[in-house]
Amino acid sequence: MPRPDLPANDERPLARPPINAERLLQLITDEYDTLPRQLKRIASYMSQQSDRIMVDRISDIARECEVHPSAIVRFSQRFGFSGFSEMQALFRTAYTHKASPVQNYQQRIRSMIANQSQHASDGDLARECIDATRSSIERLGRELDDVAFEKAVDLIVNADNIYVVGVRRSFAVADYLVYNLQHTHKRIHLVSGLGGSYREQMRSVRSGDLVVAISFTPYAKETQHCLRYARQQQANTLTLTDSHLSPLARNANSLLLVNEGSALAFRSLSATLCLCQALFVAVAYRLELNVDEIHEQAGFDD
Repeated sequence: MPRPDLPANDERPLARPPINAERLLQLITDEYDTLPRQLKRIASYMSQQSDRIMVDRISDIARECEVHPSAIVRFSQRFGFSGFSEMQALFRTAYTHKASPVQNYQQRIRSMIANQSQHASDGDLARECIDATRSSIERLGRELDDVAFEKAVDLIVNADNIYVVGVRRSFAVADYLVYNLQHTHKRIHLVSGLGGSYREQMRSVRSGDLVVAISFTPYAKETQHCLRYARQQQANTLTLTDSHLSPLARNANSLLLVNEGSALAFRSLSATLCLCQALFVAVAYRLELNVDEIHEQAGFDD
């Protein structure tokens, strides 16, 4: 019979904490499936918002994850730390050189908005959005996986039929990527789900085709269904998402991670659009497309 003063197996702490933030994030990914439900929420936040951990308060993380602050402490202890402060110090050490006046400015704006005695001007709100966008694009540049990106370009170049799916806020990104890829003379399909027709639009997917899935937390079920069907048909998959813990990440032939900045609870799309544009530029370069032909299409002159 287990002793009541010992944690359950899935919450048993490590003998010693990871030596750096990168190792901690890898351990979180490796052990995600064994974590209790509340700790999984915290793990997802840690994976997606690693740049923010060094400045977040424990109450901020608890609110974002919809858990009690004591769960943050348990999570820290699960990975060998004495408490949240010791785990946070690991991120501060790793990201001190990345901290910027932009992040400090964002914190000041958030504090000002939270303080009702101060008034946030329209310009302040605009800068909050702009700085969140700038921060996410800078992070994309730092963290882009060159190997995964090259694999993504290979998949697009070698596919004749390409299906792109993204719903709700991701739909604009999917449509933009389709618009770009239509200049490659490949057969490009936007899986829009118009009238609820996801199943019908995916029915022609075959082995050797490529399905590009774009989804971010809380991960649209429609996109997950399309990706599952693509795997059943033995099609290749390219996933754009925000975490290795994303349900879309498993078994992807290529996985590209992008984390958008958030301003006043509104997430930007700029970094994801930038990543899609970079994909098309790399594909166009690989295919040796004539840029002039992209803009001069016979039969469509004014």
